[in-house]
Amino acid sequence: MTSQHDLHHATDSAPGREWWRSAVIYQIYPRSFADHNGDGLGDLPGITSRLEELQELGIDAIWLSPFMTSPQKDAGYDVADYCDVDPIFGTLADFDQMLQAAHARGIRVIVDLVPNHSSDQHAWFQQALTAAPGSQERKRYIFREGTGENGELPPNNWQSIFGGPAWTRVTEPDGNLGQWYLHLFDSSQPDFDWSNQEVHEEFRRILRFWLDRGVDGFRVDVAHGLVKDQDFPDYTPDPEAASMGGEQTPAPYFEQPGVHQIYRDWREVLEEYDGDRALCGEAWVSSVDAMAQWVRPDEMHQTFNFEYLLAPWEAEELKDIIDRSINAFGAVGAPSTWVLSNHDVVRHATRLSLTEENPQGTGIGPDSPGIPAHQDAVQRAQAATALMLALPGSAYVYQGEELGLDEVHDLPADTRQDPTWFRTEGEKYGRDGCRVPIPWEAEAPAFGFNTTGEAWLPQPQRWTALARDAQRADPQSTLNLYRQLLSLRKQRDLGSGALEWVQDYGPGVLAFRSAGTLVIANISGSPVELPEGAEVLVASAPLEDGRIGADTTVWLEQ
Repeated sequence: MTSQHDLHHATDSAPGREWWRSAVIYQIYPRSFADHNGDGLGDLPGITSRLEELQELGIDAIWLSPFMTSPQKDAGYDVADYCDVDPIFGTLADFDQMLQAAHARGIRVIVDLVPNHSSDQHAWFQQALTAAPGSQERKRYIFREGTGENGELPPNNWQSIFGGPAWTRVTEPDGNLGQWYLHLFDSSQPDFDWSNQEVHEEFRRILRFWLDRGVDGFRVDVAHGLVKDQDFPDYTPDPEAASMGGEQTPAPYFEQPGVHQIYRDWREVLEEYDGDRALCGEAWVSSVDAMAQWVRPDEMHQTFNFEYLLAPWEAEELKDIIDRSINAFGAVGAPSTWVLSNHDVVRHATRLSLTEENPQGTGIGPDSPGIPAHQDAVQRAQAATALMLALPGSAYVYQGEELGLDEVHDLPADTRQDPTWFRTEGEKYGRDGCRVPIPWEAEAPAFGFNTTGEAWLPQPQRWTALARDAQRADPQSTLNLYRQLLSLRKQRDLGSGALEWVQDYGPGVLAFRSAGTLVIANISGSPVELPEGAEVLVASAPLEDGRIGADTTVWLEQ
């Protein structure tokens, strides 16, 4: 179905100028963005009501984290029906209205797709539980016999990303304990078996369902995890590695070669449709060179650059990952992507200034060491953003970062909801701190998240000064810095630029030219002189007697 509202983008762009190559894409975490009905959970009508602010911000597209039917054991990443909207978020009619309103404002819409696993409430898994071992119903998921004398031990030693075993034993229809099923995440999230062609056919149907409604693409959850080593060998991951993968020797459930054929197939489905529909993969892989394999010309269009996200605020490391990213992605004709925050990591307005190690997925809490003061940390975050938005390629912005929101580390224990917190018995705080509902109006109930004051996670009082309406009139605010950066980025076509390093500014300073713009990021502790005759286009922090201070990035005309 091609409706009137998506005619404005119904034709493909010239090769090399597709929108996704240079877009700034804003991630919406629906339950924490805007709540229209006042129940404490954000919803689709809430998103529709705030699209004007996003248009004003200057983004090109929105990516919605899951809003499909789900028991919400993992905030919607446990999907029970891939072709409907969960009632807590609204209806399919609400989705269509939101999509139409976004398109009318020139904003494209990407939806989250979760193909590695479903909810245990999905009709297929409920059928599997009542079917016999070896049945067609069970072959849609990964069921295996246990080990030990009576099958009382799991099939192997794999551990869940959320903590604890990755296998759960079922009670068979006859009442006896029987087979085990694999769940790389929570026990309520059984993994599909992608060696089964019926799974492939079902996801082609799901893709077409949303493409027919007019969506502009998909962000693919755990895109590196669908295919498992069919020998199911024992494996113990590096405890210091990111929880979602990325080790030099891939886990037997990540980065398996067979995933690439899945995305070649999906690419063919997207190419049935007009308008440059896009696939972006969440692939926590070992290097940007490996990541580039996901965006070869017949596979995905983008993949998140997690190596950049995880890089510390250090000049040499950043220069290295920027170079390797541009070279690796460029070698396969794809854009690099850049990202600093999302719903799975500590917000970068806190993370970049942490003084202690914090592996992805661990989170921070009231007892975590090395949490910085917000004002110092937000200046560094602003400098990092100004650097990121000057880089060629596509950039992702996570809701609330344009307000300089910090990680809410001081959530009361009884309010936390992340499965990681429960499955590790509080050893890891998890991701709730970056998922707190965002503030719109300083003096309104729930900071304007809704009109009732309800919020599924409590908002800190310190966010009063960070509310959008409080920042709008302040020319020095984080919000207005983002607006200025995004406007200049578009005007100067920086997303389609070509980076050329400038070596004149000494250690601890990154400087480059792109699209007629000189960018200087001062990561050292000492002020840096402005080049003679340069006109400052934008600075992430006020200059110090005409010099670029520490943790400051400037864009210059020279």
